[in-house]
Amino acid sequence: MWAAAGNKLEDARKLHGAAPTWALENHDIVRSATRFGGSELGGRRARAALVALLGLPGSAYLYQGQELGLPEVDVPAEARVDPMWARGGITRDGTRVPLPWTTDPARAHGFSLPSRDPQRPADPWLPVPEDWGRHAIELQQRDPDSMLALATRAIAVRRQLWEDGTFTADDGGTWHVRDGNLLLCERSPGFLVAVAMGSSPVKLPAGLVLFSAFPLAEAGWLQPDNAVWLRRD
Repeated sequence: MWAAAGNKLEDARKLHGAAPTWALENHDIVRSATRFGGSELGGRRARAALVALLGLPGSAYLYQGQELGLPEVDVPAEARVDPMWARGGITRDGTRVPLPWTTDPARAHGFSLPSRDPQRPADPWLPVPEDWGRHAIELQQRDPDSMLALATRAIAVRRQLWEDGTFTADDGGTWHVRDGNLLLCERSPGFLVAVAMGSSPVKLPAGLVLFSAFPLAEAGWLQPDNAVWLRRD
């Protein structure tokens, strides 16, 4: 599905001269960490998807909280404020819960401003889960293996690839699937994005791994639910 969509967008780019724009999350769909399986599996796939997204030709958007790996929140029915919930029984509030800045739950984990009346703290427009602090920005900033650290590093490497000319505004992308479950997007003759979409390791094309969602378990092989950027000679 990814390869088919990618090739259709490449055809459109060639026809119209406009690069595609990529996004995996927005305020209308379930967060990727939940949508891709939930729990640890969904978290791993969300990391791989973020790396893949930032390596593709064209513009990329990260929705607020995606860089933290936030899961979808099951907001209690009585607390939902999405107009679509009242009109049609569909809620999108699960992606709109305030971001957790601190592990301390006070002021909605640091999201809300201090109240003028300490006895009546201000409530956010949506309630936050009791364990929301485990995703806190202050916590992830201290963890080199966190989703936030991964996103920060990926953006820095992406910027460097723009500066050294590896990435250009005119890049296209040729998509195909190899060995049944290795998704490849060849952004240029010297660069490709590889994603292991199956349940077993797959052999990578020859080249230098510039960035990966997880360290490779074995040189030259990409383990399931991982994505890399590869430079080829």
